[in-house]
Amino acid sequence: MRDKFKVKSQETFEDFKISTSKRIFDIVFSVFAIAILTPVWLLAMIFIKLESRGPVFYVARRVGTGYDIFDFYKLRSMYLGSDEKRAELSELNQYLIDQYKSGKSFSKHDKCTDCERLGKPCSPILHIDGVKICENQYLKRKRDQTNSITFFKIKNDPRLTKTGKIIRNFNIDEIPQFVNVIKGDMSIVGNRPLPLYEAEKLTDDQWALRFLAPAGITGLWQVRQNTTPKLSSESRKSLDNQYVLNSSFWGDIKLILKTIPAIFKSQRS
Repeated sequence: MRDKFKVKSQETFEDFKISTSKRIFDIVFSVFAIAILTPVWLLAMIFIKLESRGPVFYVARRVGTGYDIFDFYKLRSMYLGSDEKRAELSELNQYLIDQYKSGKSFSKHDKCTDCERLGKPCSPILHIDGVKICENQYLKRKRDQTNSITFFKIKNDPRLTKTGKIIRNFNIDEIPQFVNVIKGDMSIVGNRPLPLYEAEKLTDDQWALRFLAPAGITGLWQVRQNTTPKLSSESRKSLDNQYVLNSSFWGDIKLILKTIPAIFKSQRS
């Protein structure tokens, strides 16, 4: 039995069950994909092993349907210990950078309530993009901005190995997830399963809806990301909810067909 991610007491999720037709399709598609992609899979494993120390497979806990937690499989694309470096690289989060570029940043020199309470003038004063701001206020806003971003993505991630960059560009590292599909952890199409640190930010009524869909290898967000690379964190969450409300078997087939061209593009979600 899978573990359950702890959410607020008022939020309850009945066990989600996919339709029989979708489940049969998932199994047949996954078996066929593994059979076809095995040579690519084996070649990637050899290069991973030759380039850097560590296991060939990356196994991590992910939150899927109904907040179920399961072991998520990928080919390892990063150096060992990369997960522990995530906090150090938070300033490089592409979602945070895009939010800053969109203008949702520092616009004026508000009074710093902390300095005001102490009866002291703001010091030191920083000049950020032509705006004067108290260092204390600046650090507080930066912290709030970071905490408000749900997802984590780095462009040109320094933690990637050379082989890792290649297999990520062509989504080869995702091949082991067909095993997750056969096991019943995931579906071919659905909302991406999330790391625990991302899922814990999506437990309110507005965004918890996304967990009523199966966890998927591909989905509406990935397809939309291919045509609109700079989707915001809010847009991604909205697309996940949209999939839950409008999903269908034939809709899934369309998403799969739209996903195939994206596999051969270097732009990675």
